[in-house]
Parts: sequence; C-alpha cells; structure tokens
Amino acid sequence: MFNSMSGDARLRVFASASSWIEGAAVRQLEQLLARRGVIAVAGMPDLHPGHKGPVGCAVLTEGIVHPDIVGTDIGCGMTAWRLGGELRRLRLDKAERALARLGDRGGLDPDEAVARGITPAAAAAHADALGTVGGGNHFVELQAVHSLVDEAARAAAGLAVGDLTLLVHSGSRGLGPEVLARHPYAHGEGLALDAGGRAYLADHDAAVAFASLNRAVLAERAAALLGLDGAPWLDVPHNHVTMDGDRILHRKGAAQADLGLVPVPGSRGAMTYLVRPDPTIAGALASLAHGAGRKRDRASMRGRRDEKRERPNPVGNRVICADRRLAEEEAPEAYKPIADVVADLEAHGLAHTVAVLKPVVTFKTARA
Repeated sequence: MFNSMSGDARLRVFASASSWIEGAAVRQLEQLLARRGVIAVAGMPDLHPGHKGPVGCAVLTEGIVHPDIVGTDIGCGMTAWRLGGELRRLRLDKAERALARLGDRGGLDPDEAVARGITPAAAAAHADALGTVGGGNHFVELQAVHSLVDEAARAAAGLAVGDLTLLVHSGSRGLGPEVLARHPYAHGEGLALDAGGRAYLADHDAAVAFASLNRAVLAERAAALLGLDGAPWLDVPHNHVTMDGDRILHRKGAAQADLGLVPVPGSRGAMTYLVRPDPTIAGALASLAHGAGRKRDRASMRGRRDEKRERPNPVGNRVICADRRLAEEEAPEAYKPIADVVADLEAHGLAHTVAVLKPVVTFKTARA
C-alpha cells in the first residue's frame, strides 16, 4: 500500500506500486487533507488526477460538506439489470442494430418523472434528459457472464455462464452542474451544515435520485429494444455524499461498498468484474474502485495514432460510438488494466471476485 507522501496517517491509498498512479493524483489527495473539517481520505487503485481534485477517492468530514469534491455529475453510478436471455441464443447483428436506436428516444414527460420520484423543479427543467447516456466514459453495455469465481456467491446471485445482463453508467446530466452552481462555496472551506450545507444536501439528494432514475430508464429502454425481459439488480452510486450524524462521507469516482455486490468495469474493450466488497476494512471509508481509472488524460488521446485502434476490441465486443473524438478519448489504451485494479482490491481485502462479465455490445453514442 502506498503511504501518504506527507506522512499524514489520515490518508491511505489502497494500491500497489504497479498501479500506474500519478504523483499528481496523490498530491491532490494530500491537498484534501488541508480542507476544513476533513477527518480522513482514502484513495483507490483507479485513482487518477481530476480537473478540480482526484478521481477514485473518498473523503470523510465533520460538519462540513465540500460540493466540489463530488463535482458536477452528482449521483453518477452503475446500474446492472438481469436479462431473460442467453448469449448462445443472441443474434449479435440484431442486438447491435437494436442498441444503436437507444439514442433516438426522447426524455420522460415531466409528470411521469414526478410520479417516479423526481422533484417537480428538476422534472420541469430536466425531464427531457432522463434516458440519455451523456458523454465521457458513460455507456450502456450488453454483457454476458463469462466465468464464475465464487461458487457460494454465484449461487446466491443466481448466475450462470452465458446469462445476459445490462450495465449502465450515467449520472444526473444537466441537473448536477445546476446544483453545484446554485450553492456557492469557498474552495477548501466548503459549507457548514448550518450555513448552506443542508440546502446543498437537499438539492444533492434530488440529483442522486434523478441519476438513479436516468439509469433505470436507459436499462428499461435497452431491454425493450433488445426484446428481452429485464429486471433491476444492482444500483451503486460513486459520485455522492452520505451522512451519519454530522459526519459526511464524500465519494468521487469511488463506489459505495456497503450495498452488496458491486460491478467494476474496465474500458470499453475490457471485462467487468462483479465483486463482493468488505466495507469494514480500516481506512477505506466503505468505498471501492469504481472502474479501471484513466492512465492517460483525454487531451493526450486526441489524434493519437495507435495501430491497436484499427484492430477489433481485445474481447471482441461491438462498440457503437459515432463520435470520432469521443472514440479517441475513450479508447481502451487510455485506461488501466482492469484485472490489475481488481487484483489490488483483493490484495488489500477490499473485495472478492464473484464473476467476470464479458461485454457483447457497448453503446456510447450513435451520433457524430
């Protein structure tokens, strides 16, 4: 495990020396320690530098909420659905054509959004975004169970090799940035609970609910387009805050580890690991890596010539991404090897692999 470069015992980084973690990311973690009210900081093996702070971390505070740690995509997370189908019966060309139509659907009617738990204000302004993927590393992916590792957990989850599932990664779309802009904060000082903090948290909670519904709508529509029965299975946020009294746990690109099984995806050309977390590991703040994590930033990937891009994805999945710039920024080589990230989680006792899921068709955008 890395030690804090500052020697501060409040900081723990759960990664090996081979985890491709930049010094800039660790320095950003250390800067979090200087913020008002911070008690402890944890970094995950997918840690990488972010625009205003590190991605792949959890931060515990007392009485102070820091909206900029969570950032603009409040409530972003992963939703998994079970599908009533098997890989051996899937017509791949038909499935690809079906998911390519996912971007053709509009949002929800505001009244329907309110009926499904969205606040009237959020529904009036943003219901048209419900059921949209967004950019960056967001996706909707048809997957199949590739291998089973933990027999007891497999039996409890009811999985079998070849079962089809959906994994959706998206967030609160335009609502999250609106919430962040609505609550001015001093960088490093944050908001005290009795001085604007609770107002932010109320809007934050509305954005988390919006993001969860957005993923659910995407999964519903994807299952319908594929012509398969579907049922919600897992919903794990990784950009949000939770509270215990006056203690506030911020997560930025760190999956909540006390909700049961957690999907940990790699790049668009890599497997997803389904893991059983241990939320009791000291210093980890009940958090887990949320994916592979970047090893190259988006700017450095633009226009990059790499012969690997002309080859099929390493695991053979179909990718729907008509936006050339997005395809460049999100190329598999921009990300850390997911197997290494999961190995770090297991080595530190944070999680145990239950199953490995193989991508079949990955949808990002059908529009240039």
